[in-house]
Amino acid sequence: MKTVNRPVLMLLFVLIVVMNLGANGEGEQGTLPPHSEEALDPNVPGWTLDTSPVQFDWYLNFSWFRGIWGEDPVSRYVTEKTGVDIQFIIPAGNEADKLNTMIASGSLPDFITLGWWEPQVKEIIAGEMAHPLDVLAENYDPYFFKVAVPERLGWYTQDDGHVYSYPNASYSPRDYDLYDLTSNQTFLVRKDLYEGIGSPDMRTPEGFLGALREAKRQYPQINGQPILPLGLHEFTDAGNYSLESFLMNFLAIPLEKEGQFYDRYADPEYKKWLNVFRQAQSEGLISNDVYLDRRAQMEEKIAQGRYFAMLYQHSDMTDAQAIRYSEDPNSIYIAVNGPANSNLDPPRLAGQGLSGWTVTFISKSVKKPERAIRFMSYLMSEEGQRDLYLGIEGVTWSEVDGKQGFLPEVQELLNSDRAAFDKEYGASVKYWMLMDNPMFAQWEGEPVTPYKELSAWTKPYTVSYAMYDNTDPQPFEPEGIIGAKISALFGKTLPKLLKAETQSEFNTLWEEMQEQRKNLGLETLMAYKQERINANKAKLGL
Repeated sequence: MKTVNRPVLMLLFVLIVVMNLGANGEGEQGTLPPHSEEALDPNVPGWTLDTSPVQFDWYLNFSWFRGIWGEDPVSRYVTEKTGVDIQFIIPAGNEADKLNTMIASGSLPDFITLGWWEPQVKEIIAGEMAHPLDVLAENYDPYFFKVAVPERLGWYTQDDGHVYSYPNASYSPRDYDLYDLTSNQTFLVRKDLYEGIGSPDMRTPEGFLGALREAKRQYPQINGQPILPLGLHEFTDAGNYSLESFLMNFLAIPLEKEGQFYDRYADPEYKKWLNVFRQAQSEGLISNDVYLDRRAQMEEKIAQGRYFAMLYQHSDMTDAQAIRYSEDPNSIYIAVNGPANSNLDPPRLAGQGLSGWTVTFISKSVKKPERAIRFMSYLMSEEGQRDLYLGIEGVTWSEVDGKQGFLPEVQELLNSDRAAFDKEYGASVKYWMLMDNPMFAQWEGEPVTPYKELSAWTKPYTVSYAMYDNTDPQPFEPEGIIGAKISALFGKTLPKLLKAETQSEFNTLWEEMQEQRKNLGLETLMAYKQERINANKAKLGL
């Protein structure tokens, strides 16, 4: 039987939804209840008007999430305060498969949170499966406009003039003026092993490979298990973050040249370093586990200290870092200079942008849209942010000399055992769906070892790539289908490039991939992205 490729499936999903909507009109699930004839005060938080019990289903498109609403004092406190209870829905396996199935059904959970870059974001909007947040706010909670950051609303306003989702971890241009921002992108090494082999310079191919070889030679076993010389993010159908944006940013490969969008995937420096990783693979310096492990397995191995080096997002290994620190402070992971281009230019690491990390929708399946938008406004407000960050006054935090902060014993547990902290308190945005990171500056304590060094290392190299966000076409658009095919081609070819037995084989695969990308319509996709970049620059006043 002939298989149907992913882009065609995506198109079918959206067509089914649109047909359902067309047949049913707004339908029961999409109908807005009449709002009160009494004028709503935009200065009064809408959630205070009704705190009767209500439960919402909230889908998080992250299989690694383990939180259960109500298992800790903070979530129980929020429920007692607002009346809102949450039932999380977490995919057990492949996130895309779970979400695509729900989209195809035409019925989504009440709230949906997923990465802003995920193709389903545009599918949900195009399929008219989510309420416009601005319409909900105008009808039921004008307080929303008081707590929403105007730049974020502007960034996520669609061509029809409506806003369908709101981001977390979003930084506006003014935040760059106010805060000393950092990046999550780091090249990490285990401190004691790195120092044990002489703290070599790993910026060049020779230095990089030499360090991996020496680490494996001197430390073949870590607590009775084979050392893993190099760790990377998990491989997906579309590629690997570590070997795409992370590596490209360490190599300072531009996204534009002379005002035109640049094809980083064809850059000579990028090709050279992928071949370096191929050489590492051929020498047994990259374990086969790297191609199979998911985040949970990686965290376990980081906690065991089995990796010598990692091109990795440091915020994803804080729990494991704490374990290393508790076992032996000298065995933590530290950030050092990693792969660099031939000129040894400093890296240009991605800072936080307006797009943030995730976006959250309120679906048209929600039974009580008025309570949903009011709860969202609460979570976005300073009061809601404080509740989920600091927790409960007198239990987790107090005010000293005009500054609100965690109680000493609470801060100590947060620093030493994040898992225990989450279970005992549930604060410090364990529930991060709408976290406003810039707002946290007023409550955060000073970063502590062994975490502060990782983020501090990135400060001189952090730049904003905001103008390049949200440039991907919708999956069912012609350019979107092209993009999906090109991404699938890269995801399929990347492991082959790394496992090529010779440089000649690598070069052949590389050239074939570049030719196939062109044949699939790369030029058309690049032109689409250029238009979006120009529009983003206009939004940002650039």
